[in-house]
Amino acid sequence: MCGRRGGGALYIAEVQMTQCPGATPYPIPPAVQEAYGPADLSSLSLFGGGFINFGYWKGIGLDRPLTEHDRISSQQAMYRHVLAALAPVEGPKVLEVGSGLGVGCAVALEEYGFAHVTGMDIHPQQLKRAEQANADLLARRPEQLRFAHGAAESMPFAEGEFDCLYTVEAAQHFRDLDAFAREAARVLRPGGRAVIASFFVPDADPARPERLAELLDTYSTGLDVAHTIPQLTGSLERAGLTGVRATPIGASVWPGWDRWLARSWEPGAWPRNFLRAYREGSLDYFTVTAQRPMP
Repeated sequence: MCGRRGGGALYIAEVQMTQCPGATPYPIPPAVQEAYGPADLSSLSLFGGGFINFGYWKGIGLDRPLTEHDRISSQQAMYRHVLAALAPVEGPKVLEVGSGLGVGCAVALEEYGFAHVTGMDIHPQQLKRAEQANADLLARRPEQLRFAHGAAESMPFAEGEFDCLYTVEAAQHFRDLDAFAREAARVLRPGGRAVIASFFVPDADPARPERLAELLDTYSTGLDVAHTIPQLTGSLERAGLTGVRATPIGASVWPGWDRWLARSWEPGAWPRNFLRAYREGSLDYFTVTAQRPMP
């Protein structure tokens, strides 16, 4: 089931992990290597339940003290928001790009009835953690869940292998949106659907990247890239995908995220600047949908 050829071998941890010896290797950016390797963002109390996203807070009351349950619920809700946008047909094969600990893959498999879910991540340590976090599910449903080592810009899969593709809060790390879009179009079957959820610059103002680097350490260190929505939608269209649509959902993300941060960070601390960047128009959160056209 491996469609890319070239030098390099893929990392294998357990029998459930995809092995595609011909897949092209892709370097892990240093800041990504640290954040998702030794630093292990998933272990921080800012997240919870194995998820690593800012959360979709619609329906969660922000006028009271937030609990750990609220935080985990917001992250699960982000996945449900994205998975609902896939509009799945019965029994499709689905790929998550940047799957982290794989807990979103578990939501996709157990709540949405997909026939098979593949979680792909660029970081080998994350894949090890994913297998540990999902050991019971892998044991119970080994034919329906797998984890694969690969980059968004160079996926180790065959053309048309998947019915749907989604990625949750990973695209801000991708270094080459054109390459990602080409790969997404390649691995989707005709008629297949893609959903990308993450935070992006909402316009083409050239001053935005410098401003984000001033406000947010994740941009100044290179962990996040100041991609714009016009760049992303343009990349998807150039790759041949159609029906490309970007929907802002920041009103359901940033206030809740900042309310949660307030438990640990004082106003003026750099993590609180996500809300500031949103309010001044430098950053927003989007759900972007696209489809591979039928022949």
